[in-house]
Amino acid sequence: MISKAYAKINLSLDIIGKQENGYHILKMIMQSIDLYDIVSVEKAVEGISLTCNKSYIPTDDKNIAYRAAKLFIDRYKVESGVKINIVKNIPVAAGMAGGSTDGAAVLKLMRDLFKPEVSNKELEKISVEIGADVPFCIEGGTVLCEGIGEVMTKLQPFKDKILVVVKPNFGVSTKEVYKAFDLDKVAKHPETKELIDAIKKDDLDFICDNMKNLLENVTLNKYPLIKQIKRELMSMGAKGAMMSGSGPTVFAFFDDMLQAQRAYDQLKANYKEIFITRTI
Repeated sequence: MISKAYAKINLSLDIIGKQENGYHILKMIMQSIDLYDIVSVEKAVEGISLTCNKSYIPTDDKNIAYRAAKLFIDRYKVESGVKINIVKNIPVAAGMAGGSTDGAAVLKLMRDLFKPEVSNKELEKISVEIGADVPFCIEGGTVLCEGIGEVMTKLQPFKDKILVVVKPNFGVSTKEVYKAFDLDKVAKHPETKELIDAIKKDDLDFICDNMKNLLENVTLNKYPLIKQIKRELMSMGAKGAMMSGSGPTVFAFFDDMLQAQRAYDQLKANYKEIFITRTI
């Protein structure tokens, strides 16, 4: 069985506190985009084997997809093993849930293979054990995510908005970014309610003017190139540009495909991982 595993961006990322266990309490608007890995799962006699087209991707329990398979087998007492293959297109350590979305795809494919009666809601509930973004990746679309990301409210779809996505040639540790974040230094929080209203009205202008990611300054301070990429995209006609998640990926909305293509053509010599895509 085979499935597309879609990347995400954040239209907003607010941090409102910290739990005793060290996890931050979040309020985020997450959005799926049409950039995806291809994940396949088939039955095997025993064990879990994972292969990938990119040699730098771990194929053991460091990979969320592997942990997803183990979680499913343990939770539902599956007697068979599985073979997983991932064709990786989503950049790694990029703030786009590339690992989480593969894990979500494995859970859904294994459900279809072994336990079709299990609902997405149930998968979302158990999946938080392997990663905070996994529940969203099971749900997909346009979603308000709260708690550590597992409390979800489906929003009006915000589809078909044209994006250029640029991942600089370095990765960022989510853990390190959150560690460096200081809630006391936040002068202004994202206007989440107003952004949700703008999504309902399909108001891209308001989104572009008001989207905000509280982790952006943390990552920017360490990697000024992110600011440069934002500046370049804006100078090429983007309506708004922002870092996704803990970074370092920057996405920018464009009015039309022609402008997006022009920006892509100008930037692709400097950035290997650059994509034209859209919200889904």
